[in-house]
Amino acid sequence: MSESTISSDHLLSYLEQYYPFYDKLTPREQQTLLSCSSVVSYRKGDFLYSCEDDCLGVLLVLEGSLRIFIQSGENREITLFTSHKGEVCTLSASCMMQEITFDILIEVSEDSRVLVTSASCFRKLMASNIYVENYIYRETTEHFSDVMWAMGQLLFTRFDQRLAGYLEDERIRTGSPVLHTTHEQIARNLGSAREVVSRTLKIFEKEGLLLLSRGTITILNSKALRRICKISRETS
Repeated sequence: MSESTISSDHLLSYLEQYYPFYDKLTPREQQTLLSCSSVVSYRKGDFLYSCEDDCLGVLLVLEGSLRIFIQSGENREITLFTSHKGEVCTLSASCMMQEITFDILIEVSEDSRVLVTSASCFRKLMASNIYVENYIYRETTEHFSDVMWAMGQLLFTRFDQRLAGYLEDERIRTGSPVLHTTHEQIARNLGSAREVVSRTLKIFEKEGLLLLSRGTITILNSKALRRICKISRETS
């Protein structure tokens, strides 16, 4: 992790571009937001922790992606959602909202640049500006919708259907049928064991849906993957 040195003009351009409430701020509020924001670079594999005693603040992804997850006492991980370029994570500032009472962890999925604004700053702006308050609660509500979807998938959807959906989503997101990932990474994202992922991927390979090689998965039949996902939606 390292803090990037950028000009105030560049920092201001990020705030104007990504925060729709910016033009609703008073000049003093705009200066407050600018003064407590910074750009931080993270390397793939870095882990962040956000709890009441160590609140990260609001994270805006400028480049790369962040995986937000929770972990059980047995170190089992459940991915809640992933934040990509241009997306904001407000659960990392859970200390500023009493309604959020659980701790989250964040893994840097790929080399990333993140605009970090302190929780105390946003707390102050929320108290003085209704547009900021509405924005934060709207973003947080959308995150909880993602959380409920993830829990529903985990509890009520067969693993082969979840895996097919994940692979197809990644193909669409990256724009390539070749996914550079490992079985362990997929297992963490889907809240499963690596052995289960490997076994199911081998079944997909045997059926001609994909080709496995070290560190990559090449999708050969995305239509069949979508068909498996459709079965999941029709039966859920």
